[in-house]
Amino acid sequence: MTKITKSSGAPSACKSTWEGLKWQNIEKQVNRLQMRIAKATREGKKNKVKALQWILTHSFYGKCCAVKRVTQNKGATTPGIDNILWPTSKQRMNAVISLKRRGYSPLPLKRIYIPKKNSELRPLSIPSMIDRGMQALYLLALEPIAEELADPNSYGFRPKRSAADAIEQCYSVLCKGYSAQWIFEGDIKSCFDRISSKWLEENIIMDKTILMKFLKAGYIEKGMWYPTTDGTPQGGLISPTLLVLTLSGFERAIKRLFNKLNSKVNVITYADDFVITGPSREVLEIVVIPTVEKFLKERGLILSKEKSKITHIEDGFDFLGFNIRKYSNGKVLTKPSKAGIKRFLMNIRQVIINNNAAKTENLIRMLNPKITGWTNYYRSAVSSRVFSYIDHMIYQALDKWIRRRHRNKGRIWTNKKYFRRKGLNNWQFFAKEKGKDNKPILLDLRLAGNTHIKRHIKIRGEANPYNPEYKEYFLWLSKIRSSNSSWADKSAS
Repeated sequence: MTKITKSSGAPSACKSTWEGLKWQNIEKQVNRLQMRIAKATREGKKNKVKALQWILTHSFYGKCCAVKRVTQNKGATTPGIDNILWPTSKQRMNAVISLKRRGYSPLPLKRIYIPKKNSELRPLSIPSMIDRGMQALYLLALEPIAEELADPNSYGFRPKRSAADAIEQCYSVLCKGYSAQWIFEGDIKSCFDRISSKWLEENIIMDKTILMKFLKAGYIEKGMWYPTTDGTPQGGLISPTLLVLTLSGFERAIKRLFNKLNSKVNVITYADDFVITGPSREVLEIVVIPTVEKFLKERGLILSKEKSKITHIEDGFDFLGFNIRKYSNGKVLTKPSKAGIKRFLMNIRQVIINNNAAKTENLIRMLNPKITGWTNYYRSAVSSRVFSYIDHMIYQALDKWIRRRHRNKGRIWTNKKYFRRKGLNNWQFFAKEKGKDNKPILLDLRLAGNTHIKRHIKIRGEANPYNPEYKEYFLWLSKIRSSNSSWADKSAS
């Protein structure tokens, strides 16, 4: 039985157990405080915001939500520098009790490197579990503020928003006959590593002591400790929201230069990537780019000259893995980019090559999630032909895999063993496995071409999940998106 003496969460911790926590009530109370923080932010009451943040970050309920988040996400099995994890209920309950501001001192981050798309390495800093818990706790109090201050057409690292929303906004501002013809594709160089700590300290509304402890923790690499002077650690839970706040006002700074009649200037941002549409190359070069550079410089950031460029809509541009282009018939189409298709097929081929001796059913189980995830990402675009091409290339890769395994078998034998007829498809790659009562079950490879194309319903720019005015809107949006998703999944199956 969980005993709570206050609604904000002042518990008798020794009598609480992880299994006994009533999560529905906990999340309701935390969300209620977040709503109040957002309202105080809208009203410009900074002192009230700080008071409500203090209540949330010192509440038992807030600490429970923080521990739940860090123990249920993908990084829950990856330890920090201290090699400590929280897999058991007792450890999680002890972690809730240990999340305290007084005496808190973060451990250095564990630095590793992961490959980027351009074959370079990206530094990733992994905090310890206790530091992740503290970041998750203070993120609960910071996210409502970020949602209030963020630009309407900023879509990265924000709840209820996705890359599909950003692509749909690109389409809506470029698809009309009178739409802008020129696009500035921008990229911020080493964004997370360069954000000014001084700017964050002066402008972010949160506990300054805790914020600077997060930013100045340093990192361990090859047994050596290195200090951090600027930037936010990539891998930290709070870093993406700090980036959203750093770039808040970016769209307004650009639009402030133009009157309302000039609807051809639009800003779409996703994390450190952005596109700005303009009526001419000259406007982008002379007016927009200097304003962008000035805005970023104030925050310690600079444009990446290598990745930033101006493009005409008829030549098309790549953004978030999509290619957006106006064709000769005047239509603007969004399609999977050639680079994205190439990367996906390389990954699929590598999985097939690396599992030359694997059981067929195991190979199918490895490929199906990859195919499903990739096609779901692109199913809101004009992707039917691309999906058919993907199926053809996967078939060729599987054909090579089959011939390597059975060098002495003929085509009739291998086709009968690995392919079957399903509907109008004579080449369904499949495997047989034993089910209950040793009855054979057929396991099919997911076909990309079976994914139903469905237009994405873009979120309203001003919609805020921490504003009660949009409660009904988000219920409607969730319902319509889930119905679209379930319909597409049924058609794919």
